[in-house]
Amino acid sequence: MSLCSKKILAISILALWVSSVTVCASPLPLHVQGNSVVNSHNKPVWLRGVDCASMEWTSNGEGHILKTVHVAIKLWHANIIRLPLCQDRWFGMAPEQHGNFKPYRALVHKIVDEIESQNCYVILDLHWNDADHWGKFIGQHKMPDQNSLKFWKSFAPQFKNNPAVIFDLYNEPHNVSWSLWKNGGSVTETDRATHNKLTYTSPGMQALLNAIRACGARNMVLAGGLNWAYDMTGFLNGFALQDHHGNGVAYANHQYPFKGESVQQWEAEMRTALAKIPIIVSEFGATNNPTWVQQVLAFMDQHHMNWTAWDLHPKAGPALISDWNYTPTPDFGVYVKGALSSKK
Repeated sequence: MSLCSKKILAISILALWVSSVTVCASPLPLHVQGNSVVNSHNKPVWLRGVDCASMEWTSNGEGHILKTVHVAIKLWHANIIRLPLCQDRWFGMAPEQHGNFKPYRALVHKIVDEIESQNCYVILDLHWNDADHWGKFIGQHKMPDQNSLKFWKSFAPQFKNNPAVIFDLYNEPHNVSWSLWKNGGSVTETDRATHNKLTYTSPGMQALLNAIRACGARNMVLAGGLNWAYDMTGFLNGFALQDHHGNGVAYANHQYPFKGESVQQWEAEMRTALAKIPIIVSEFGATNNPTWVQQVLAFMDQHHMNWTAWDLHPKAGPALISDWNYTPTPDFGVYVKGALSSKK
């Protein structure tokens, strides 16, 4: 091999190495600045992606969660993934786990590592809890419980200060007062399956945030409001969370047509909230309502809003895909995929 050829080969190898380093680089850490989400260079970010369900109701992501994440990033061009989780499964308390939490935890770590390696962000969402009964009543409840506090004390240290990770305190609080939402208290609800009354004590959202910060995790946090994370009024009227030791709190909004308000009403409420607080629309979607989908996407595009669409799973409706070939649904998925691809 000539000297010239050797130099060319060396330069080519160096170029490939630099390229691989760039691909595997972690995203810049995020923090709240006023009513915006910015990176460590204090530049506003535009986060747009999808929810990837199944880690809340299964312990193995149905065997395809890693492929789903890969498709979301590589083929749909998402730069953020919201990953719903279950506190019982984190501790090995779900019936199918028989006390063995290690495979579930290993899979969560693998998913986070994959997302981070693609220079993307991930929202780790406490989606399902158990009303303070380990292994029972696993699902969506009105509020987080004392076991949720144990979850964050165990979970947050394992992902603390990872620049790719955002913590979502609790999926969809509902049917309590704003005071209880923030400060905690006694919660009573009816179990959907057994119709039995459940009573438990919620620590409140501020206590969950405090537990995360107490372990040294400064990660930006996401908090959903009442009415299943639709109502934002409390954040504007004295119930915003206090974060003195971290990268700040953004607030989640879940927008669906069955909320009982028109898109125009939602837009007006968003304009009021966006002027004061940082917002991530971490769920939205509709079935058989393409006009609604296009209106919501257009508004979020106009205002450069951060969002993740629900859901890249054919059975987690409203579904973005119709099958496990990841075929976009014609009334929803095609518009979301188009929006993501337009800004890749």
